[in-house]
Amino acid sequence: MTPPTCPEALIVMGREVFEAQFDESRLERLKAMASLPEPIWTDELTSEQIRTRLSGVEVLLTGWDAPVLDAAALARMPNLRLMIHCAGTIRPFVSEAFWERGIRACNVADVNAIPVAEYTLAAVIMSGKAAPFLGASLRAFRDDWTRPDRFGRLGNVSRTVGVVGFSRVGRRVVAALQQLQDVTVLVYDPYADPLEVAQAGGVPASLDELLATVDVLSLHAPELPETRHMIGAAQLAALRDHATLINTARGSLVDTAALERECASGRLNAILDVTDPEPLPASSVLYDLSNVLITPHIAGSLGTELYRMTDAALDELERYTTGLPLTTELDSEEYLRLSA
Repeated sequence: MTPPTCPEALIVMGREVFEAQFDESRLERLKAMASLPEPIWTDELTSEQIRTRLSGVEVLLTGWDAPVLDAAALARMPNLRLMIHCAGTIRPFVSEAFWERGIRACNVADVNAIPVAEYTLAAVIMSGKAAPFLGASLRAFRDDWTRPDRFGRLGNVSRTVGVVGFSRVGRRVVAALQQLQDVTVLVYDPYADPLEVAQAGGVPASLDELLATVDVLSLHAPELPETRHMIGAAQLAALRDHATLINTARGSLVDTAALERECASGRLNAILDVTDPEPLPASSVLYDLSNVLITPHIAGSLGTELYRMTDAALDELERYTTGLPLTTELDSEEYLRLSA
């Protein structure tokens, strides 16, 4: 079947997200490929004006803060054939009804994996110098220049890094870590192909083997019921003294109370871009510890990086309108496996 040359499209995402991702040049590119009646953007699917607009929509360009595409919303879009998600995971936005309708879904989350992997590589390198922890200590005590190794052995040569989750981000992190000298990268992921792990430069390992060996533990697993607190008190206790936990995936992967105890004792260090809950309550001891760096969920695409995601989504729309295969299409089974 030959796809239409100019499908009717609608952008569905939060207002701030829309303004950050679609500048004039990208809107012009979209208008050159698709019919775009007013309104061209919405963050809701229930008002009378939008209900009328939805009746002709064939392609949705979705993003962060989009409403859920449940059965009621989909009933207003009888002509919907394709959703292209201009952000990370589609998990919060799709429903069983979406897959039952046979709507195609594209997700440019692999582009969003780029800055997360870059952040993680930087975190690994900075943890090797204990830079975030020594910097915090200097701010607190002003003249504390002695014993730079008090947060653990220093250096980025001959380190062992454990990667939990050979996801979009995880595999990029494994490959990026090959830049370090004599690095050993252990990978735990029960669903990963061992050959693919090896080709990226990693060594497949069980979780127990990994925890007992690593200097740095970096988390890249999906947020699922079975992964909640996969790094709990027992797993944290299995880590070497002064190991650093890096979490750029989801806060729920870690038992926060157990991590608070380990970091407060000084035994473990942490670099956390995500927490559970998010944000942490003001009473959390993690805010006050020199051996913990917390950033406000910034590892993913921000600022100019957002345009890279929009461009990837528009590339997919161009392939759709010209009859070429889509390169980021997901099926329901793959959707259930993938990380954020």
